[in-house]
Amino acid sequence: MNTVVIAGGGTGGHIYPGLAVAKELIARGYSVHWVGASGGLEEKIVTHAGLPLHLIRIGKLHSSVGIWDQIKTVLGLPLAFAQALMLALRLRPHAVLGVGGFASGPFLFVAALLNYRTVIWEPNAHAGLANRWLAKIVDECLLVFEAASRDLKGKRVHRVGLPVRDSIKPQSRDAVSGRKFRVLVFGGSQGARAINRVVAEWVEKTGLADGTVHLIHQTGKYDYAEVSGRYEAWKTAERAKGVSEDRLSLECREYIHDMDQMYAWADLLVCRAGASTVAEVAASGKAALFVPLPTAADNHQLKNAEVLAKAQAAILVEQKNFDVATLDQTVRRLKQNLAELGELEKNVLKFSAPGAAATIASYVLGLPRSVKGMS
Repeated sequence: MNTVVIAGGGTGGHIYPGLAVAKELIARGYSVHWVGASGGLEEKIVTHAGLPLHLIRIGKLHSSVGIWDQIKTVLGLPLAFAQALMLALRLRPHAVLGVGGFASGPFLFVAALLNYRTVIWEPNAHAGLANRWLAKIVDECLLVFEAASRDLKGKRVHRVGLPVRDSIKPQSRDAVSGRKFRVLVFGGSQGARAINRVVAEWVEKTGLADGTVHLIHQTGKYDYAEVSGRYEAWKTAERAKGVSEDRLSLECREYIHDMDQMYAWADLLVCRAGASTVAEVAASGKAALFVPLPTAADNHQLKNAEVLAKAQAAILVEQKNFDVATLDQTVRRLKQNLAELGELEKNVLKFSAPGAAATIASYVLGLPRSVKGMS
C-alpha cells in the first residue's frame, strides 16, 4: 500500500506547497492522490500538475463568509463526510496529509477514524478552522510559524517551514550606491487593488522622487489596463516637461513569470502577506513592506506579518494605513539607510526553511527528522 493522499486547497498558499510535497513523495516511489473541494482552485492547479484529483462537495465555514454560506455548509456536511468515507475506503492510503482548506476537514477526520496515519500542515501564524478542529485527532501537526502552536493542541507539534521553489534563494545584493533603488510591487497572480491604486498615485504625485528609484509593478489582470494607462499618461506628461528617459524607470506588468529573478533583482518588496509570499520573501532574503489583505480568513495575513515585524524582519503597514505618504517615507528611509535595509535582510533569512518539502514528506511517512524551520 504505497498511496498517499493530500487533502485541502482553496488557495495557492495551500495548494502549491502541497504539490511540492507531492513531488517529493513521488520521487520516493509513492503514488499521490489529491482530495479537494468542488469549485476550488485545486480543480485547475492540481489537474494541471497531473495528479489524480477527487472532489468533495464542501463549502466555507470561517468567519469571513456570510451566515447563509455557513448554514449551507453545515447542512451539506453529512454528504461531505459520506463522500470522504467512500473515497478513503477506496484509496486506502498509507498516510494522509491535510494542507488546510475546505476539503481537508472531512477527509482527515474520516481517515483518522479509520486509523490511517494522518498529518496536518498549517502554513499560517494563526491556524485555519479545519486544522484547529483536526489537531486533537491526527498523529502529527506540522507548522510554519511557532505562533500557530497556540491553536493546534495536538500531541506532536513540529516546526517544518513552507516549501518554496528551489530557484528562490538568497543572493548577494548589488551595491546600491551608484545605481537606482529597486522596488518590486506585486499582489499575487490576481493582483491587489488597494496596493495598485496607492502605488499608482505615488508615482503620479512624486514622479518617482528624484529619479533614483526603479519600479517594477505587477498589477494582476483586473487592474492592468487602468494602472498601465495611468503610467503611460504620467510618462507622456513627464516627457513633455523635458524629463529624460533615464528618470522614467517604471515597468508595469500584468503577471510575472520569473519571480525568482525578480526577487534577486529587488531591493525592497511591497506585497501581501499570505503564507507562500512570506515564505518566498524569507527564502529570498529580501526586505519587504507587507500590506496584509484585511479580508483574509481569520485575518491570517496580518498575523503572519506581525510575526516578522516583531522580529524586525519586515515592515508591516495595515491596508487602512497604507497611503502615498507612508509608501514614500518607507522607500526614502530604506534607500538612505542601507544599514536598516541590511538588518531586515539578515533577520528575514532566519525565517527560511530549506528542504521543507523533504522534511514534510518524511513526517508524513512516519520518518521524522530534525529541521530548523520558521520561528
